[in-house]
Amino acid sequence: MGRILYIIAVVFVILWLIGFLGYHAGGLIHLLLVIAVIAVLLRIINGKDPF
Repeated sequence: MGRILYIIAVVFVILWLIGFLGYHAGGLIHLLLVIAVIAVLLRIINGKDPF
């Protein structure tokens, strides 16, 4: 389950970068970034390797 959260977080960061550099999708892109960061932080807090 934790590995899936990390993969989702990486995908969200990539989508955020694409949106930030190429498109102006408004708050949705930043929401994706926040979700990705939260997923990585939860993984770190649970004592698992985020990578």
